[in-house]
Amino acid sequence: MEIHIDHRTCIGSGQCTLTAPTVFTQDDDGYAALLSDGARTATPRQVTQAALSCPVQAIAVGNDPPDA
Repeated sequence: MEIHIDHRTCIGSGQCTLTAPTVFTQDDDGYAALLSDGARTATPRQVTQAALSCPVQAIAVGNDPPDA
């Protein structure tokens, strides 16, 4: 699963961290950040719910590209 946070859009509301605390955290400035194993261990439901909870839609979720 591919998770992208648009740091130019993120306002640091923390909804992603509250919704999926095993996937997201907040950096020292209060903005969203992925935990080191977050993308690997997250369930699609967790990440989708976190993306939907973002008030500014700063989280994009996709599938891993196929092996080349």
